[in-house]
Amino acid sequence: MRAVAVICTLLIAPCAMAGESVTVGSKRFTESYILGEIATQRIQATGNAVATHRQGLGNTAILFAALKSGAIDVYPDYTGTLAFELLGLARVPSLAELNAALAAHGLAVSAPLGFGNSYALAMTDARAQALGITKISDLMRAPDLRYGLSQEFLNRKDGWPALRETYALAAQPVGLDHGLAYEAIKAGRIDVMDVYTTDAKLGRYSLKVLTDDRAFFPPYEGVLVYRKDLPSRAPLAFAAVHGMAGGISNAAMMRMNAAAELDGQPFAHVAADFLNAGGKPSAAQGRPGWLAQLFAPDFWRLTVDHCLLVFGALALSVGVGVPLGVWAARSKRARPWIMGVTGVLQTIPALAMLAFLIAALGRIGMAPAVIALFLYGLLPIVRNTENGLAGVAPGLRQAGYALGLRSGAVTRLIDLPLALPSVLAGVKISAVINVGTATIAAFIGAGGYGERIVAGLAVNDHAMMLAGAIPAAVLALLIQGLFEASERAWRTPASTL
Repeated sequence: MRAVAVICTLLIAPCAMAGESVTVGSKRFTESYILGEIATQRIQATGNAVATHRQGLGNTAILFAALKSGAIDVYPDYTGTLAFELLGLARVPSLAELNAALAAHGLAVSAPLGFGNSYALAMTDARAQALGITKISDLMRAPDLRYGLSQEFLNRKDGWPALRETYALAAQPVGLDHGLAYEAIKAGRIDVMDVYTTDAKLGRYSLKVLTDDRAFFPPYEGVLVYRKDLPSRAPLAFAAVHGMAGGISNAAMMRMNAAAELDGQPFAHVAADFLNAGGKPSAAQGRPGWLAQLFAPDFWRLTVDHCLLVFGALALSVGVGVPLGVWAARSKRARPWIMGVTGVLQTIPALAMLAFLIAALGRIGMAPAVIALFLYGLLPIVRNTENGLAGVAPGLRQAGYALGLRSGAVTRLIDLPLALPSVLAGVKISAVINVGTATIAAFIGAGGYGERIVAGLAVNDHAMMLAGAIPAAVLALLIQGLFEASERAWRTPASTL
């Protein structure tokens, strides 16, 4: 055995000396954050590998696209989700069958982590008792109940569409973020919500999980999905995450979820407690107030990230949008196409755009986020440039030609200066829109104030959400003020200077 250990050490030593770099992803809900942190810290503990945790990367489709493209190396998911949502299978297969199906994508899954976390429907105990509802089929005789379901559950193949058909439910649910739905059901604004069976808030909010009496929900065993080249490319890191198999019980997972959601402990602390003390959370410290979270140590990093996103995308939008606006103003044939395409770009859902860009670029982070913001920022600049040029008196342009100026010089020296106020107004609109839209960058690990908003939604921490929303709003007001000051300065008559 000692000889085998020596040989193994010699085989992996070159990899260790070179260093291993692994990117861990997680979805935007508490349990996924925690599992991602556990994997990250286990990799770091090897001493010869560096792990980066890309937190809260949107929905399942974005994680899957990021994994296939190589933008991340591993992330936690569930067997039922993989089988139905991603692979389109009719049942949850065995682990060997699941790996065979994933092999076509260059992926594989670990052995189960030891716990299962299924979807379920829940009501408050009081409401369920008053209506005599104990199982999902009982909902058929209460068609007036109000449903608040998460957006992903509403659109999953193993979610609401199939559940409604199986149980013949006639409800018209509204889409609510998972964290906000708990507050809504507590306040009586909704009657039924979707939950995860390891949710920490089930007991805190006195919710009754309805029995799935028609066995609709498949088993959702926790697993790690990873790229097939990970064991050979980063053997130490793979060994660390592979060692998570069978090590997390349902009770331990619920305790960790409670520590994050109810006691306000950071995800990294919860993971460290599990690794150091077998899943026993440390004493609750409570969440800090919004002012403390606003000026937390990550404030300046997030501010720099947000400004890079906004102004990087704005520079691209101006560089492309102004020439397109000039083209649209000069060409009656091109104008409908230019205005149509830039208009359609703004109608594409943000997460769909990001998923496409991740697949196209083969990466997550700043680059796809900047490109998405650039595309969304084109329309106001193109439209205002075209409108501004259309408002220039034809006689002024003709005077330029009479002086011997060519078409390009007329545009540069006469048209654009006269249209500048309209162009600046379009740039201002694009910049202000980008400040708010840039929060979606957090869904693909690009940073910015959206990190706080997404993390706050995961644990329903209003202070954390405000700590991300307020700086974004202030930045938007500052940008708007700067543009308005520039417009006033431009309009000031030269005689008053």
